[in-house]
Amino acid sequence: MNRPIVLAMTGASGAVYGTRLLELLLASGSQVHLTVSPSGAAVIRQEMNVELSQPATPAAVLRLLQAGVQPDVAENQSSLLAARQAIDAGQLVIHQYQDYFTPIASGSFLTRAMVICPCSGGTLSGIVRSNSGNLIERAAEVHLKERRPLIVVPRETPLSTFQLENMYRASQAGIVVLPAAPGWYHGVRGLSDLVDFVVARILDQLQIPHQLMHRWQASES
Repeated sequence: MNRPIVLAMTGASGAVYGTRLLELLLASGSQVHLTVSPSGAAVIRQEMNVELSQPATPAAVLRLLQAGVQPDVAENQSSLLAARQAIDAGQLVIHQYQDYFTPIASGSFLTRAMVICPCSGGTLSGIVRSNSGNLIERAAEVHLKERRPLIVVPRETPLSTFQLENMYRASQAGIVVLPAAPGWYHGVRGLSDLVDFVVARILDQLQIPHQLMHRWQASES
């Protein structure tokens, strides 16, 4: 199995992006280390009507994945089944967001990458100032110091000067800043297409194959 991927969900709107990403990561065969902040759990409760404890249980995560299923996407059903099988096989590891005695808090634990989706402004601020106050920010620091891929997915709009400065500092440090800003040029037919646009970009950064959207070819203009 490839090295695991760390996925964190924090208190920014757009829980559906992180949920869909988790589904596809598990369906791809990746081991996923998941941690959700209390604010992230509150957003999930509001936006997806799923209650997560601290730490979340596999059963609750499965309910979250089921809540994220888009009825207009047949492929979603097969990837959800694959994700369920992955959870049953132990590919999902869940961490309490204040527990520093977990593998992802140490650089000696080898990972493939970390994604924070969605990423709140407060979380990004803690990362770029190296002022970690929880496991999510600590794990992000680990990925920075170990020079491993770190992707943050902010959704806030409009952005303050300080938030823009934090994104600039993050980019300077090698963090991929990937705003949840879906495009409309790929034949949008429903909300699921907009969600998948952003998730496809994240999977591309992780070099995980997918067929979420049509790619431009050399002959196209």
